[in-house]
This record gives sequence, C-alpha cells and structure tokens, in this order.
Amino acid sequence: MTGRLRHYVCGSTTHDVGAMFRGEPRGVRSFPSGVFLYDGDDGRRVLFDTGYATGAWRTGWRGAVYRRLLPPIVDDADDVAARLRDDGVDPATVTHVVLSHLHPDHVGGVRRFPTATFVLTQGMLRTLAAPSLRSAVLPGLLPEWFPRARRRELGDDEFLDREVGGIHVSAVDLFDDGSYLVVALPGHADGHVGALVDGRVLLAGDAAWGADLLDAVPRLRALPRAVQFDPEAYATTARDLCTIADSGIRVVCSHDRAGAKDLLD
Repeated sequence: MTGRLRHYVCGSTTHDVGAMFRGEPRGVRSFPSGVFLYDGDDGRRVLFDTGYATGAWRTGWRGAVYRRLLPPIVDDADDVAARLRDDGVDPATVTHVVLSHLHPDHVGGVRRFPTATFVLTQGMLRTLAAPSLRSAVLPGLLPEWFPRARRRELGDDEFLDREVGGIHVSAVDLFDDGSYLVVALPGHADGHVGALVDGRVLLAGDAAWGADLLDAVPRLRALPRAVQFDPEAYATTARDLCTIADSGIRVVCSHDRAGAKDLLD
C-alpha cells in the first residue's frame, strides 16, 4: 500500500493543562485543530475531520457557552478549503470525509465538501437526533444540505475485532483493502472513532488532548472528566493507545502539533 497523509492546522484553542490534569504544571497551552488528508494510490481522497468554522457562528446560546469555555482562535486563513488550496488540493476532489465526532472543532468545515461522502457512526446519528449542551454539538455549524449528503453510515455490526499494535480493537475496513481502517475509540463522545492509515499512523481524534497526554488521562480533574461521554471508556481507550504507540504505530491526536506535514514519510 502506498499513499500520502497530510496534516493541516485549521484553527486552535487554548487551555490551562494544570487545570485539566492533577499533577501537571499550570500553564496555558495552544491546541491546534488538526485535519488530515489521505491520498490513496487509487484516486481516493479521504479527509479526517474538517477543523473550525471561519466567520460568524449562528449557534445561539449553546455556541456562546462553548466559545466561552473553549474559545476558538480562527481566521479566514484557517479555513480547511483554504489550507487545501494552499497545498495544491482542490477541495472538490475530496471523495470522503470521515468525522471522528461532531464537536465544533471537527465539523466546522463540513460546508466546504458538498459532493463528498460523509462517514458517520450510529453514535453520531444518535447525537444529531437529540443534541444537548453536554454533547457539545452545535447543529447550526452544519449546512442545511447535510442531512441529504451522501453518507456511509457505519452500523455497529460492521465494526469487527482486529488486532492493532497488540490490542484488540473494533474497526471497519473502509475500502476493503486494509489502507484505511475506521477504529472505534470510545469514551470522548458517542460513536467517537479514529483511523488507522496504511497500518502505520493512527489518527486518534480527541481520544486525548494530545498523544503526550495519553498517560495523564487517569489524572483528569472532575470537570473535564464529567464532560466525557463515558469516562471509564475514555480512560481505557487512552491506555490502549499507549500500548499501540509502544508497538511502533504512530498515534496522532487531533490537537497534536504534528511537526512535518507528511505523516507517512
């Protein structure tokens, strides 16, 4: 298998790490919102997440609460379509968009891909059917055409047991060739997933605030623990990802500073 996996920063937020984890020093840290584009050797272009929305957010009081708790730092240059074009990629050539979950820093650029096939889990569909403040889903960020967009809805029975880095995970082989596995990474949000690309890089979404903070997850303070969909599953996922990383598979969380733009080099 060959392909290219590119990383783009589409906005950021800041948070005090010491306020999130017991035992961590106090200090404000910037957390970029990562978007990842996989170019397969068969012409498929698969985007993992879409970053923040630029411009005005028409999201009511829930959006005001979210922006106060996790203030987005985003300007026009952070738009996912702009990032792709700057890299020589026409957004219209993106064939699939895999969403790790539905939080604002992951779905803000959905509106830029009206012709793509969106990959969603049953947990995401449940959340869309009954969004709440705790779920941190802001339906106003999704375009009016989104319910009619081409979709691949992954049924719970499609996730099969697979061994990845010494850990058994539930995954869907998206193209039936092993190049792109959608991996269940439960805990942070209902239906939260990652993606194992080319067997070498595991895009872990918000399974942790960063790959360097995976081992800090058991020390989450009360408030950040309370906002996880399933705190116990969140801790188990973090522990499993540590084992996977130790096996030699690179784990990249959405808020990591990934360094080089090409992640499969």
